[in-house]
Amino acid sequence: MHSSPHRAVASMDEARIARAALRDDEKQMTRALDALAARRRRLPWVRVSKSYGFIGANGAATLADLFAGRRQLIVYHHMLRPQDPAPCPGCCMFTDNIGELAHLNARNTSLAIVARAPFDEIAAFRLRMGWTMPWFTTQADFNADFGVTHGFGLNVFIEDEGVVYNTYFTSGRGVERLNSVWDFLDITPLGRQELWEDSPDGTPRAEPYRWWRLHDEYDPPGAADQ
Repeated sequence: MHSSPHRAVASMDEARIARAALRDDEKQMTRALDALAARRRRLPWVRVSKSYGFIGANGAATLADLFAGRRQLIVYHHMLRPQDPAPCPGCCMFTDNIGELAHLNARNTSLAIVARAPFDEIAAFRLRMGWTMPWFTTQADFNADFGVTHGFGLNVFIEDEGVVYNTYFTSGRGVERLNSVWDFLDITPLGRQELWEDSPDGTPRAEPYRWWRLHDEYDPPGAADQ
């Protein structure tokens, strides 16, 4: 048995009033996110003049190849290292949430994962995790040139009249916003169950990051290590 944090218990009518007030705030946040997206679409572009090499399932590739014939490209910089004894569970959680790419492809957009690990190691790890999205080994200075000196990050590129431009970069909690695990947990009564959250007394809490696992390492499957 798990004890629950103290919560106000109300009638359905009382709950509807409280939920309606929250929904008004949620709508304001949605409109604020729309406004941010509009600003993001108007950010200046940076021309990519340097050549970058990658290794993928079909061998050597260029940055242009990662577009796979589409106009836009989202690149996630995964922290998988050569002979990595402990692949980053946060990066892997993000990758687990990417899902079917056909919907992005329908809007002329490709997505690729890049990492420093050799491609044979990437291929083996990708098979273990059940991932099907395109992966590539980065070569030269691609990560560092686009803001990823340590850790992870996400870049967006566009091709315009034969020229590739970098249009956006984010890392840290900017990438977290794209991980549906957090969105799902944030709508539950217990939330993420991490120490930093503002939650009612009695909510179970644990150190951030400590409970993260690769999806085949939870014991029992799907359970958080509290």
